[in-house]
Amino acid sequence: MRSRYLYSVLCLALVLSLGACGTKEPETPATSTATAPAATPIDPATAGIVAGTVVLEGTPPKAKTINMGAEPSCAKEHGGKPVVNEEVVTGDAGALANVLIYVKEGLGNRTFDTPKEPVVIDQKGCLYSPRVVAVQVNQTIEVRNDDPTTHNIHPTPTVNREWNKSQPAGAAPIQESFSREEVAIPVKCNVHPWMKSHIAVLRNPYHSVTQKDGKFELKNLPPGEYVIEAWHEKLGTATEKVTLGAKETKSIAFKFQAPAGD
Repeated sequence: MRSRYLYSVLCLALVLSLGACGTKEPETPATSTATAPAATPIDPATAGIVAGTVVLEGTPPKAKTINMGAEPSCAKEHGGKPVVNEEVVTGDAGALANVLIYVKEGLGNRTFDTPKEPVVIDQKGCLYSPRVVAVQVNQTIEVRNDDPTTHNIHPTPTVNREWNKSQPAGAAPIQESFSREEVAIPVKCNVHPWMKSHIAVLRNPYHSVTQKDGKFELKNLPPGEYVIEAWHEKLGTATEKVTLGAKETKSIAFKFQAPAGD
């Protein structure tokens, strides 16, 4: 009787063991490796240009002063002066700098390759340079620190992922990207509160940021009807509609009004 009992137990154990061996563990879902859709070709034989200028009408606001006295290493980069002026935003005849110009509407469902070259933001003299940059969705942003002090790079987006990274003097560049269009993401330094910049994230490569001459140029645009937007961190936005023919160059001008009483 005892032998029969032991035999039954051994058979049951063998069946359970075989069953366990035949059971497949649930697979962890694989990371998606789907590639982005191929870029829509642009015919260079018909592509045109939209160019123009941005000006500020009225009395330009006075440059704000920045007190770097609490950070001697920052003041040292400015000849030892603890107080410096904020970056100049106007040039001759009211030409306005740091204005983002980009195609807001008119490209339909066209797709574009993500540029392989990174867009560089430097930290020099405890200021961000450039003050305004534009990148495409998923394009690499490389932040460098050329100062002899630690910085803290902190973008505060609305629809993208927020990040906050410390970067000591001499540290390797920080590389990041944003996956959604957003105009524009404020960037600050938690260590030096006067350090501010903006990153515009766009779905297309048709963008430009004006310098002190206020000029911009959007090249290699296919013929079509477009809405071009000008964005400024303090003055808001302005738009212009333009119809571009084959191999045509169209000129447009944006005018912002200086704040009253500033």
